[in-house]
Amino acid sequence: MTPYGTGPAPAPLLHTVTVARPPDVTFALFTGGFGRWWPLSTHSVGGPRAVAVRLGDSVGGQVVEAVADGPPVLWGTVTVWDPPYRVAFSWHPGTPEPEATYVEVTFTRVDAATEVTLRHAGWANRPDGPAARERYARDWPLVLDHFTRACAAADARQ
Repeated sequence: MTPYGTGPAPAPLLHTVTVARPPDVTFALFTGGFGRWWPLSTHSVGGPRAVAVRLGDSVGGQVVEAVADGPPVLWGTVTVWDPPYRVAFSWHPGTPEPEATYVEVTFTRVDAATEVTLRHAGWANRPDGPAARERYARDWPLVLDHFTRACAAADARQ
C-alpha cells in the first residue's frame, strides 16, 4: 500500500554508465564537480533564472540550486557520504520535502575504469509517483550523459 493509493510502489530506477577514470577521481567529479556537469539549462527548478547548483560534501550537506532573482532552491539532502564508493541523497527539486525520493550513486572499479550506478527509489512518497518515475526514466540517461562527457573532457585536459 502506498500513501496515495493501493497497489505496489513503482520499482526503483537503475542507470549505469562506465567512465575511464578511477573511482576516487570519478567520485570527486560527480560530487565536487556537480555544478560543472549538471545540465542546469534543461534540468533546473529556476529555468533560465538558474545560475548554479551544488552538492554538499558530507552527510547533512544540501543539493541546492542558486536562482538569479530569488532564494536558493533546496533539491535534497546528503544522507550517505562514503568516498569514493557511494553517495546518497534525498531528492525533491520543485516538490515539497515530504514527497522526496531517494538517489544513491555507487562507484565501482572495473579494470582501469569506474562503473557508476544510479538508483532512484521512493516513488510511493509522491502523489504522481508512477508518472514521475517515467519522466526520470527518460531524464536520468540524459543527465548521466552530461556526466560521462564531463569525465571525458577531464581526461582530455590531462
